[in-house]
Amino acid sequence: MVSATVARATAAAAALVTLMAVPAHAAVPGARAEALPAPDATGVWNVLRTAQRQGAPGAIARLDDGDTVRWAAVGVADRGTGRALGNADRFRIGSVTKTFSAVVLLQLADEGKLSLDAPVNRYLPKLLPDDRITVRHVLSHRSGLYDYTNDMFAKTVPGFEAVRTKVFTYRQLVKRSLAKPRTTAPGGAYSYSNTNFVVAGLLIEKLTGHSVRTEYRDRIIGPLKLKDTFYVHPGTKIPGRHTRGYLTPDTAGAALVDSTEQTVSWAQSAGAVISTTKDLHLFLSALLGGRLTSRAGLTEMRRMVPAGTGQAYGLGLRRRDLSCGVSVYGHTGAVQGYYTVAFASKDGKRSLTALANTSNNGTVLTTMLGALESAFCGKKTKARARTLRAERYEDVAPSVPVNRPAATGS
Repeated sequence: MVSATVARATAAAAALVTLMAVPAHAAVPGARAEALPAPDATGVWNVLRTAQRQGAPGAIARLDDGDTVRWAAVGVADRGTGRALGNADRFRIGSVTKTFSAVVLLQLADEGKLSLDAPVNRYLPKLLPDDRITVRHVLSHRSGLYDYTNDMFAKTVPGFEAVRTKVFTYRQLVKRSLAKPRTTAPGGAYSYSNTNFVVAGLLIEKLTGHSVRTEYRDRIIGPLKLKDTFYVHPGTKIPGRHTRGYLTPDTAGAALVDSTEQTVSWAQSAGAVISTTKDLHLFLSALLGGRLTSRAGLTEMRRMVPAGTGQAYGLGLRRRDLSCGVSVYGHTGAVQGYYTVAFASKDGKRSLTALANTSNNGTVLTTMLGALESAFCGKKTKARARTLRAERYEDVAPSVPVNRPAATGS
């Protein structure tokens, strides 16, 4: 096998590098190991190369399968210096943060401090205009609360520059949402909204008396020894070695915008965590392996509602149904300049964590999701020739279609 670790790797390096053997993670007690097709590492590698051709300065992926770890990277982490992107680079994980927030609330439910079916207003009096909106509705995007990011980022670059250095309170963001009509009655159909997980952040801080940063650290980051995972708010810099993020403008052919430094205050508990592919693997394998919540809590997280073609959504956890009949669990994450895909098998023993260091590029978005097929379904066959349907939007401004620029090779 030829190493494929940096942008200088040649086309002959059509496979992911096996780095190390790691101990198998403990599964949920009594759970059967899921039989999966052998992964197609070459297919994952080709996805990264395609994303680069389509306009991402760089892309990385890590594939964990039992005791085997493979990873690859293409392109650059910094367009100014030309530094190659590497798998150790930290990046903004966007809405994968929502799964962190959901885990904290499920732990609080395990501790008897929270009821999933209680009204949000029981814990946060008069926050919401409808006492029927429950914690479960918020965590499953069925509250009907309008997503304020639709207006904030209707124009991608100007919207971003307007909030890049701003610091919001949670209640200011909720107020922006409540200025608009609700999208559905409480408990109605799934309707993705960042507002829901801003409310989740308020719940965490009210019920614990601590900041979201402290709860992430004490309940997830510390116990799992996630050495490269941080919640940096309202600071604007990513600590240590990291990849820069590049936002694709709405205007075709316009230069990419370096969006690395920002408060991400517009998202906070909905999207402000920083991590790496390794740490996201450790997080997902622990969660799906039953090591972060009770068995009942994990069952609640996996109680899904339809969320589009081939998708369903639980409590801060997305399920994608692949062409080979395998379902994977995790989340996507979009924040200006970064697009993350982080999913694992139901038992957490196989995971794919990947990043393209651009956003607002619908072509790259769809391409990166295709890595799931290679990672969990293996080599494509004639019987499994279904092509991945194009995604209409990212996790930011979900009602605003993303840009679909022509490939630039940049």
